Amino acid sequence: MKHLVLTLAALLAAGSAQADAWRTTWYAAPMPAWGAEFALPTMMPATLQAQTVREVVRTSAGGTQLRVTYSNRYGSAPLVIGEARVAATRSTPHAAASPLQDGSGVQLTFGGRRSVTVAPGQSVTSDAAALPVAARQRLSVSAWLPTPSPVATFHWGAQQTAFAVPGNHTASAALAAPQALSGRAFLSAVQVSGSARRSVAAFGDSITDGNGSTPDRDRRWPDQLADLLADVAVVNAGISGARLLADGMGEKALARFEHDVLAQPGVDTVVVLLGINDIGWPGSAFAPAEQAMSAQAMIAGYRQLIAAARARGVRIVGATLLPFEGALQGTPFAGHYTQEKDRVRRDVNAWIRSSGEFDAVADFDLLLRDPAHPSRLRPDFDSGDHLHPGDAGYAEMARTVAALVR
Repeated sequence: MKHLVLTLAALLAAGSAQADAWRTTWYAAPMPAWGAEFALPTMMPATLQAQTVREVVRTSAGGTQLRVTYSNRYGSAPLVIGEARVAATRSTPHAAASPLQDGSGVQLTFGGRRSVTVAPGQSVTSDAAALPVAARQRLSVSAWLPTPSPVATFHWGAQQTAFAVPGNHTASAALAAPQALSGRAFLSAVQVSGSARRSVAAFGDSITDGNGSTPDRDRRWPDQLADLLADVAVVNAGISGARLLADGMGEKALARFEHDVLAQPGVDTVVVLLGINDIGWPGSAFAPAEQAMSAQAMIAGYRQLIAAARARGVRIVGATLLPFEGALQGTPFAGHYTQEKDRVRRDVNAWIRSSGEFDAVADFDLLLRDPAHPSRLRPDFDSGDHLHPGDAGYAEMARTVAALVR
């Protein structure tokens, strides 16, 4: 009986510790900035100085306290955060993108101090702040950048507007005439403790990052997955232009799998949707000199991700690659699709479905393709560029994943 009592006490203590564990409730995978040599602009200022940057995030899971991470992973100079605060975002009846927050918010500290300097190649996480937040709640995270801060570490195409204004306005409920920013600057994660029981990571490219979804409406498929899962934190580790085997608009999958997925606290499942850029970029304006991709090379890359996940006890779900005939037609990036490239995609998908090497399969290709023209997206799921789904397509993807990871 004494042993039974001790065992029950240990189980209760373990359950309490699990409930209080930190989970990443929101994430934007850090990316290195590039220059004019690349085909796309960064769409961000080269440097921020003597400005407040206010970034709006939406939690996936809630908690009783939170902490915030800033990244200088790709910087060559120290990043000075003079002050940082977090507040609930004030809802407005007519605008999804708003710089308004409720009051002055909560002061964040770093080792007990209001300011912190982040060394090149490093990141910093704030002390825990006693700010209860709900699941799927919008927050405003504001940072005062007093010194020249080259935007060498950022996140492209955030699908959520951020705002910058001169001066220290971290505690201001409103911002006067702010500059709108389309990407993330330095802010990489918000973590919560107190309610989330587990974490699921979405590891992918622009389709996971939500390109084609309605901006400022949280309609990416990982957002919609969070809507369907109770007490589960969803980590969106998508990067537009990401590739499985080579660096692109971000490091290749194997180089970033550890810090973007496996190092996330409490992650027990990862959904991998990567490879369409490996197939589509070679010979296009993105990578004109690259050789064509082979299915065999991609399969070898997937196997490395599978092995890395299994070594850490993380369940790995493989997602089939979406059809992309007509992708980027009429743009400078025409040539992204060819019939030869589509054959590689179909060979890769056949292996994902039939090999049994993933723990489960999310068959996005079957789900979203046009039955009358299987190499194209279904028109009602297509955002219009024939590469990225729209909101309705992302909703279907979320429902499929939810059934696999509940």
